[in-house]
Amino acid sequence: MRPALRLSPQFAPAEAARSGARSAPLSLQALPARLQSIRLRTLLFGTLLAAALVAGPVAARDLIVRTEAGSVKLTEVASGLQNPWSLAFLPDGRMLVTERAGRLRIVGRDGSVSAPIAGVPEVHARGQGGLLDVALSPNFADDKLIVFSYAEPTAGGARTAVARARLDAEGLRLEDVRRIFAQNEDPSGNHHWGSRLVFARDGTLFITLGDRFHSRERAQALDSHLGKVVRIAIDGSVPADNPLAGRSDARPEIWSWGHRNVQGAALHPQTGELWTHEHGPQGGDEINRTRAGLNYGWPEVTYGREYVTGRKIGAGEAREGVEPPVLQFTPSIAPSGMAFYTGDVFPQWKGNLFVGALKFQLVARVVLEGDRVVHEERLFAELGRRIRDVRQGPDGHLWLVDETEGRILRLDPA
Repeated sequence: MRPALRLSPQFAPAEAARSGARSAPLSLQALPARLQSIRLRTLLFGTLLAAALVAGPVAARDLIVRTEAGSVKLTEVASGLQNPWSLAFLPDGRMLVTERAGRLRIVGRDGSVSAPIAGVPEVHARGQGGLLDVALSPNFADDKLIVFSYAEPTAGGARTAVARARLDAEGLRLEDVRRIFAQNEDPSGNHHWGSRLVFARDGTLFITLGDRFHSRERAQALDSHLGKVVRIAIDGSVPADNPLAGRSDARPEIWSWGHRNVQGAALHPQTGELWTHEHGPQGGDEINRTRAGLNYGWPEVTYGREYVTGRKIGAGEAREGVEPPVLQFTPSIAPSGMAFYTGDVFPQWKGNLFVGALKFQLVARVVLEGDRVVHEERLFAELGRRIRDVRQGPDGHLWLVDETEGRILRLDPA
């Protein structure tokens, strides 16, 4: 943290400053009128400069930002949220927004924020836990179903769970709430819940699950949900074509394993494949093509190092039988939220992958040729805010969740 800049209201004569001797405060009344005016202007400038430096990052409602493809405008659409985590667009352009403390709200197109929606189950809102992701059923227009992930308190600790419910948007309530998935382990601790939700093109649901920090070795255990991506149907049943379905030594929901804390997930717009990103420890954040039945290494194969000691984790950065990342970030940017851009508002960005960052407080624009990363641009660092989620709206704009200030931001052409 930058130390606060402290300005003294009094100045010592230069001779005293050089000699180290202390002198009496200089009185404005003892100065000629012109010198008084100069001194007042100096004090005013210094005070304004200090205020600007202490204020830190830009907090304006709208901000013009230069990018490699030209200038864009960040427009504040809604504010006053508390630790917003995710958003999902309703068919009429309004948004469902989760707050980690356990509140689900509707944000209007005019930026209005509703009262909390009734019916959300109790959440374990500690550390990184709480009410997390939200997504609409592929058939929402007919069934009005939503799914949401949350840290569910248990007798032994807490676990990542997913529920489905029918949304009464006008009555601000959830009906027919039913849990459709819960991790089979509930270790103590308040970190690494994963929790991103993505519907596949066939209507099945991908759920990303963290290793819960102190249980990282379980990311390699096929009888555990920790450190996995799982795939289920919207009713909670297991698809028969899951890669480990039918094995007695494995959880049938598992799609892939060897993950640390996956907090970004999206379908590739051309292939329909699931892409994810996950937090490394000290270094080694990853973007992955997350394919059925593959091992992504954690904690045995990783670019990351231990906190505090800096010791290397695992046996190396590559190994036969472990899928390598498409891109890794060292130092860590702490990625959160991810979207492929397919809209027409920013045609120069079509096909690019956008990743929010908590630690570096920016958005990474990743340019792909096929599955290969060919360029990266880092955007909006001047905003200086933790970007928790990145979404493309039905209007073709990119939308950001600013966790620091509790805002929803929209990218517009400048």
